[in-house]
Amino acid sequence: MQCRAHSNISNPMSNNDWKARLNIVYSTNPDFDYQTETDVQPDTLPPSQQELRVWLDRKQRAGKTVTLVKGFVGCESDLKELASMLKNKCGVGGSAKEGEILIQGDFRDRIVEILCKAGYKAKKAGA
Repeated sequence: MQCRAHSNISNPMSNNDWKARLNIVYSTNPDFDYQTETDVQPDTLPPSQQELRVWLDRKQRAGKTVTLVKGFVGCESDLKELASMLKNKCGVGGSAKEGEILIQGDFRDRIVEILCKAGYKAKKAGA
């Protein structure tokens, strides 16, 4: 059963949603049509065209070592799928966001090997 107070609310993705137009106050143009910005995700490159760098990092992590995979070009869902595959093969946890995959622990050599077998161009980076 739908609440009566929420039954008249328009679709939040419509062009009349005031939250999406917070920076527009008023327009004198009677034909003005506010265009909302849409996030455009880049197309995912095939593995043979991906140039990934595998880093070892300890900064701002309470002294714990993590392996970072940087340089992925593609949509967020493909990044998360690759991260899931790496986490499963290494048997550890981690995360994927903003074009980076974070794997808990020092798995640099193993991740480079896994990525190369999967067809990616991967290199160790950093000291």
